[in-house]
Amino acid sequence: MVSAKTKVINPQGLHMRPAQVFVSAMKDMDCDVRILFNGKSIDAKSIMSVMLSCIKQGAEIEIQCSGPQEEEALMKAVALLESGLGDM
Repeated sequence: MVSAKTKVINPQGLHMRPAQVFVSAMKDMDCDVRILFNGKSIDAKSIMSVMLSCIKQGAEIEIQCSGPQEEEALMKAVALLESGLGDM
């Protein structure tokens, strides 16, 4: 298992469109991907779970990946979040 902390920079947080971009990218990874936020472990491959987590701009989150593509998934997840998921 690998993990990294990052900050959500999207002005609207992980609302519908950026959440969909993130979830779609994570679904392609052959590993479990979780977002740790406010004491909760969120399935990063579930659009409903990500949207219901209400992650806002400025939130500090941790991404955890476990499985065959864990390193690649972690790098991809952090890069997407730090790029603003197309909203910046």
